[in-house]
Amino acid sequence: MRNPVTILNTLKSNSNKEPYRFRRLHRLFYNRKMFLLAYNNIYSSQGNMTPGIDGRTIDQMTLDRLDTLITKLKSKEYKPTPVMRKYIPKKNGKLRTLGIPCIEDKLVQEVIRMTLESVWEDTFYKSSHGFRDGKSCHTALLAIKETFTGSKWFIEGDIKTFFDNIDHEVLVSILRRRIDDEYFIQIIVKFLKAGYMEYGANHISYSGTAQGSLISPILSNIYLNEFDAFIKSYSESFNKGKTRKRNPEYHRLDARKQHWVSKLRNTNPNSDEYSHIKNEIKQLSKTLLNSPHSDPIDENYRRMVYVRYADDFLVGIIGSKADAYRAKADFKNFMNNQLKLELSEEKTLITHSAKRVRFLGYDIRVIRNNNLRKDKTGRISRRYNGIVKLYLPTEIWKKKLLELSVMHIQKSSSKTTETWRPNSRNQLINNKDENIIKQFNSEVRGLYNYYQLACNVSYGMHKFNYFMYYSCLRTLAKKHRCRMKAIRIKFDVEGYFKVGNTFYYHEGFHTKKFKFKDIYKDLDIITKYKYPFGKYSPAFRVKSGYCELCGASHVRIVMHHVRTLKGLSPDTPWNKLMLKMYRKSIALCDYCNKSVLSS
Repeated sequence: MRNPVTILNTLKSNSNKEPYRFRRLHRLFYNRKMFLLAYNNIYSSQGNMTPGIDGRTIDQMTLDRLDTLITKLKSKEYKPTPVMRKYIPKKNGKLRTLGIPCIEDKLVQEVIRMTLESVWEDTFYKSSHGFRDGKSCHTALLAIKETFTGSKWFIEGDIKTFFDNIDHEVLVSILRRRIDDEYFIQIIVKFLKAGYMEYGANHISYSGTAQGSLISPILSNIYLNEFDAFIKSYSESFNKGKTRKRNPEYHRLDARKQHWVSKLRNTNPNSDEYSHIKNEIKQLSKTLLNSPHSDPIDENYRRMVYVRYADDFLVGIIGSKADAYRAKADFKNFMNNQLKLELSEEKTLITHSAKRVRFLGYDIRVIRNNNLRKDKTGRISRRYNGIVKLYLPTEIWKKKLLELSVMHIQKSSSKTTETWRPNSRNQLINNKDENIIKQFNSEVRGLYNYYQLACNVSYGMHKFNYFMYYSCLRTLAKKHRCRMKAIRIKFDVEGYFKVGNTFYYHEGFHTKKFKFKDIYKDLDIITKYKYPFGKYSPAFRVKSGYCELCGASHVRIVMHHVRTLKGLSPDTPWNKLMLKMYRKSIALCDYCNKSVLSS
């Protein structure tokens, strides 16, 4: 039985060999270590304690359970069960469909995911940032900040109900280009066609991938990698000219300046003519700094840049508005004809880059600023002209405050003005004082950590934190039945607000600076899988034959899992041990496991 790490690294090493086709991948389904690695990867997710339609969770995991699954795959009796469909609210008030698969299906999906990731990951384009190791919303935004400089038009792209409309035939044809293993592909097709269970009725899926499925993210990236490739070739044909045409007026003034500079070298420094020439050079330098170096509407210079995160993408264009509309139409045609997808008309917009566009929760625009600044060498330039700025939208933190019930808005009798007032959070009053502070801190840090790239994050977060701070004071004052002033005095430590061992957040809100080349240097590294079965991993513990409760060795092990440690009370020996080890799982022998099940 080969080591799964060796297998995955071998697949990875062959992934960049273009004519290479992968065969006999289905043999990975017969490798117990592969499923142990899959179990290792997924066990910590709280969602695995939610039962699928078979009523089972990741709790009570054993080697026998894995072997039974492998036997079904070997005999080709394995058939994925329909997912349990649930709906979760989206920020816009609509509902997002979520599919909850059975645990056995999750294990098979994780094996497929690792395999497909090894085969495809290193062939994905740098413009893709969604569902990839080492990439995130922040890397996508940094790419925009660095590569969209000087863009004149934005094309905001959004694919209409993408995950529900993935065409199965198109997806399978893409998979077959690199995988020559029909059984492996048929397992993927079975997952796509498994359908869903809703209100007791089984529904067949004719298109799309279930959101919540472990293979859905990698399949979506494989599918949209075709669009990334199209954009790559399209931008190469769209791009035109090496540099912009030089502005004739700038060229004339620069030539005149060079004439005076050369004349200055042959002039006596003590003469009046020398001072006159220096003044001429100084005036010409000022005029040059206020004149564009190149023609901003040069028809022989065009550029296109592109960034995608999942099914949302943003295109920056240096060119005319007609070029942007033509590109949008070509994108739409490719989506319709090649991928059987549709761009959302309401969300796929063309916007001038001087105006703000919303992407991944940030507002983005290209600023026009001719103000002069000195760089670190002392050279004066218009260093802020044409650069991309990221902003924290006001409605984001305002909406967050209202969602958390941290403030309320009072409107005047004339309804022309409004006053924002902080609230106490009554739902937190029964918590410990320190837990209340931790709750507020986590919410402040959460918003700041996501919007730390914004240039106005300091302004927005200080406003947000003001209401969070006074809401925290009001909550504690209401709990202790006293005034806010008394709370501030009681918990004041050298000017900071501290409860127990926890300070209220006071670390400031600075815009985070990243070096873009360092980010991309890390992204270009082809990562290799490392040995995952450490002695504390559940995969190691389930095959160790050692009961962690009674100390019995060379016995059959059953892994007992809980959703969280937060609600676990130390009223049983196994709960005490889990809290002591600070783990959500414990390896038990059959005898100890019976005690757990009977309690």
